[in-house]
Amino acid sequence: MLNEDLKGEIQSAYRQVLEGMDLVPRYGQRLMIAEIARTLAGIETDEAGRRTSDEHVCVLEAGTGTGKTLAYLLAALPVAKARGKRLIISSATVALQEQVLHQDLPALQEHSGLTFGYALAKGRGRYLCVAKLDQVLDGAEADPTLSLFDQALDAGTGDYFQDLARQLADAYGDGSWEGDRDSWPSAIPDADWKRLTTDHRQCTNRRCGHFNACAFFRARRDMDQADVIVANHDLVLSDLALGGGVVLPKPADCIYVFDEGHHLPDKAVGHFTHRFAINGALRWLRTLKKSLTDLQVALGGQPTLSRLLGKLPEAIAALEPRLGEVFSLGHQLAELPDGLPRGSQEESRHHRFALGRVPVALREQASVLTTIFADLSRDLETMADILRESLDPDKQTGLSKEQAEPWLPLMALLHGRAVEGHALWQAMSEEDDPEEPPRARWLTFERVQGDPELTLSASPVSAAQTLARTLWGACHGAVVTSATLTALGRFERLQERAGLANRYRYQRLPSSFDYARAVLSVPLEAVDPGDREAHEQAIIDFVKHLDASEAVLMLFSSRAQMRAVGRSIPKPIAERVLTQDRLPKRELMDRHRKRVDAGQGSIIFGLASFAEGIDLPGDYLTHVVITRLPFAVPDDPVGATLAEWIESNGGNPFMRIAVPDASVKLVQACGRLIRKENDSGRITLLDRRVLTRRYGQALLDSLPPFRREIDGGAA
Repeated sequence: MLNEDLKGEIQSAYRQVLEGMDLVPRYGQRLMIAEIARTLAGIETDEAGRRTSDEHVCVLEAGTGTGKTLAYLLAALPVAKARGKRLIISSATVALQEQVLHQDLPALQEHSGLTFGYALAKGRGRYLCVAKLDQVLDGAEADPTLSLFDQALDAGTGDYFQDLARQLADAYGDGSWEGDRDSWPSAIPDADWKRLTTDHRQCTNRRCGHFNACAFFRARRDMDQADVIVANHDLVLSDLALGGGVVLPKPADCIYVFDEGHHLPDKAVGHFTHRFAINGALRWLRTLKKSLTDLQVALGGQPTLSRLLGKLPEAIAALEPRLGEVFSLGHQLAELPDGLPRGSQEESRHHRFALGRVPVALREQASVLTTIFADLSRDLETMADILRESLDPDKQTGLSKEQAEPWLPLMALLHGRAVEGHALWQAMSEEDDPEEPPRARWLTFERVQGDPELTLSASPVSAAQTLARTLWGACHGAVVTSATLTALGRFERLQERAGLANRYRYQRLPSSFDYARAVLSVPLEAVDPGDREAHEQAIIDFVKHLDASEAVLMLFSSRAQMRAVGRSIPKPIAERVLTQDRLPKRELMDRHRKRVDAGQGSIIFGLASFAEGIDLPGDYLTHVVITRLPFAVPDDPVGATLAEWIESNGGNPFMRIAVPDASVKLVQACGRLIRKENDSGRITLLDRRVLTRRYGQALLDSLPPFRREIDGGAA
């Protein structure tokens, strides 16, 4: 319950922020603060502070201009501190993460009267490993594990890499750099950074001689003291996949705020997808086989290690022929030759199993491989644990630290690959619950460095159950917010995808914008895209008649059509066009702004990614042209499997998935125009289906209340 003291603290902080930052109170912002505070303060707990109620999540659609970041910070932070919980702010994009970290939290700290500390959370792989840096400076070429495995890690040899390592060491040593990759002033190539960082399997934690100087654990110590932790969806999901409480605090001790929450379901699906490349695995198994003698010489003095190393030849001998059989079987199932022809149009293609049902022959192979990889994973984990314990002076393993330390990264890397293999083969061999959507399972045929490769993949078609169990069911409380959470004006699609229960609190907050300042137009020139040539010509004709002084964002659903239109427009107009695939995004946006500042017209040609995250307020964008309704074609294996399952159960995947998802994307695309309270302009939709198909009116009704001009007349 929101008691008077807590209510007074939130209200006082809000008044001080408004006064200190010279802000105008917004109705939607006040509603958002109240809804979050009521939800989180209403969470019931037992004597130990554990949550006992199940209405602990609120889902709030808050459009651009609501001021939602300050709203959720002002409402959630006092409640979290009062409950002794940590506030995790998670975003989908680096831009929002940096805004929260460098603008919103410092402003709140300065003006609200609230006392709190905050820190940024990143994965271990974003930080320098001081032990590895030390090895490089001492001459990493001598590291025996590099000569045995994963030669790609040795890509950074030469004067450039050594010079980079010295620069990093100097900057970290004098405190001018905190050791995270993202804050280094120039980009560090992936191959070089791999040699300078580590992961949770390779890291030796407190056993490392450089523990007190470790960049990651320094950041962790700051995080352990923070009331607010700024993270991203990927890091939160990675932590949940590890069981929760590994990188971030335990979910039960956290209140989460997921900003840009509409991205969470897709990101979650990606985190629980398993892949296995056959020839890639055969290569590392062959390399391991060649290295067994050296491993026995280096580590065979330890009895358990000697015994487990002695088992590896048998495991490799069992795996190699079976993986070769799977490679051939995969090509037979897809009716392809064993190798894709060089220069073929099919250098990368999928073969999806209908309803995720793996053929019997492949499932039998997967079942055997599951057992082999399970045993291999256990043995490699045991070996890695022994090497890790050997670094502890209080543990007597029969190996010295000097013997064990060089080999731990290799053994941890092998263990990780074996675990990934076991997860994939298990997913391929298991039967799906007939009452639930099946997993998508497919084969991918491609060329890797000129050689044919077969990759097997398995993915849930929805992360709803996983999120319901590991996140919503485990956390103390949560807020999900975004400008676009509803589809066709309802929350059902998000609930279905994200595993959000009906009992949670849902609300669409009113916008502070006057949408009547913008016009939504469906002109006479709008054509049904089913007639591709007529639709393309209609776009070309429309571009020819754009006002020469306009600042335009034209959104295409097809790269081929975008390029075709670009080739067909007259040169004077083409000179005003900036095309997404010809310039880096930042440079394109800079050129566009400079043209507008100079009083010139500018037209951006962009694809779907430009329908979200583009912020061009005021005169920088006065006209958004949507060439086609943003329907996604469910041709990816995950989307196609889900659509197939819905249809097999008598449903209509187009109406259940495609139309609601298109509604969200259409709202996002239209949202590029009105970014500030005084913005105005025009949105033109060049797709006649919005007027001729039965779903068209529902799509129009889901949009903000723009003034409408349909077929050239007011509506």
